[in-house]
Amino acid sequence: MYEDGTGLLTIGALARLTGVPVKTIRNWSDQDLLPPTARTPAGYRLYGPDAPARLEIVRSLRDLGLGFAAIRSVLHRERTVAETAAQAADALDAHIRTLQLQRAVLRSVAARGSAAEELPTMTELARLSDRERRRIITDFVEDALDGVHAPAYRGGLLAAVPDLPDDPTPEQTDAWTALIALVRGPELRAALRRLAEYSARTGPAAAGETAPAAQEQAAQEQAAQQQAAVRVAELMRERGEAAVAAGLAPDSPAAEPVVAELVAAWIPTQAGTADPPAADGPGARGRLLEQLETAAEPAVERYWQLLCAVTGRPAPPRWGTAGAWTTAALRAHLRPYELDRSAFDGTAPDRVTRAYGQVIRDVSTLVAAVRPEDLDLPTPCAGWTVRQLLDHMVWENLMADSIAEGTPRDDLAADHLGADHRAAFEDSARTALAAFTGSGMLHRTFGPYEAPGAMLVQQVVVELLAHGWDLARATGAPTGLAPGVAEETLAAARRIYGAAPRTEGGSFAPERPVPPGASATDRLAAFLGRDPA
Repeated sequence: MYEDGTGLLTIGALARLTGVPVKTIRNWSDQDLLPPTARTPAGYRLYGPDAPARLEIVRSLRDLGLGFAAIRSVLHRERTVAETAAQAADALDAHIRTLQLQRAVLRSVAARGSAAEELPTMTELARLSDRERRRIITDFVEDALDGVHAPAYRGGLLAAVPDLPDDPTPEQTDAWTALIALVRGPELRAALRRLAEYSARTGPAAAGETAPAAQEQAAQEQAAQQQAAVRVAELMRERGEAAVAAGLAPDSPAAEPVVAELVAAWIPTQAGTADPPAADGPGARGRLLEQLETAAEPAVERYWQLLCAVTGRPAPPRWGTAGAWTTAALRAHLRPYELDRSAFDGTAPDRVTRAYGQVIRDVSTLVAAVRPEDLDLPTPCAGWTVRQLLDHMVWENLMADSIAEGTPRDDLAADHLGADHRAAFEDSARTALAAFTGSGMLHRTFGPYEAPGAMLVQQVVVELLAHGWDLARATGAPTGLAPGVAEETLAAARRIYGAAPRTEGGSFAPERPVPPGASATDRLAAFLGRDPA
């Protein structure tokens, strides 16, 4: 206290009383946060009895991170404490989000072992505001669809512009980085434009000026139609995946009822489009096929997968396997026809088991003779190499076993051969034969159309004998395989696949002529589209 009887405090006394350093008090005084009440004749500052309380207010606000200007506005009663606190909290929230994003980027860089070349893109993410990140996507969409009148399609894309969460995971950070790379490349831009042009060409005509009530009704109808389209897409995915799991070839007669069901569910979703189909037929099937082929854009599917990963929403189901099957089935069945269930008849379980054993015996001999240097040889089958052909044959055995077990596999694209093609084939054949004889498969039915298990095994016999012929031709071995059962296998192939359309991309090319005296196996290969000459 200053010894003049006024009760004023020197700066040193105020510091001792409050525990705030003299240097700090002097700085706050200079910032007009704690003005002195008076000065000594020598010019030293003196503070009044209210100074300790005012000092505690300043210290508390500084501890909360407020700047001098904000504290000054509170002390001068230009702004209330509540108003200042709310503003400071908002600023702090923004700063915290920035720090969280920087942390997520650093964790992603550390986890991925990112190269130096990737750092500019990663650090750009940390610098951008939420608005700037959204702007990248909206500008991309507007630019990609520039000049295309497809308001519904454009609106759907813009409605799905992603927001990163406040504290993104490294996976979300990685997804955003991948998304930016995707939108900056030409592939996605071209794909979105193709889809928008298709939407503009086939969608409903633009409505003129209408009353608000009519506009609201139209919006409700459009929303209901979109929901119906989502349900149909899910039905197509379910049916397509089930067909693949059941080993149902898209161009087999048994695929026709599936196609008919999907077309019937799809037709109502076309109300309001230009010239909507009224009933199942070539026109309706052709239009649905065109839609599916147009929508088959891997870059667009990748875009939606990344959008969902960024936002943490459930990713849409992948359409690849089911879409490929549904498209091939429509292409093969452009005209409706009734399923001839006679294709399901006439397969005796004991005979098909014997046929499988004989085919496996001869094909195993061929497989055992394949040398490592032969694996890259071309084959007559769909442009496959010997290795790809063997891998598919192993998968055929494993797939049949999984159907028997009630858990159809979906790993067609995986490597089933490994480092030892001989062991892989022998193991798969033993597994399949055990399933055929020990699971009751030969006496059960499978799939929505109750295909007999014996017929499914007969299909495997046909496949293995035909692919055995492919392998023999590729390696220069004799093609007259399994002569004891080749004739009945050919008859089974004609019964099962005789009505199958021979279309581009289907299971079988058109039947080829055979030379006189050709073996039953050569004739089977010719029936399935190979050239035995």
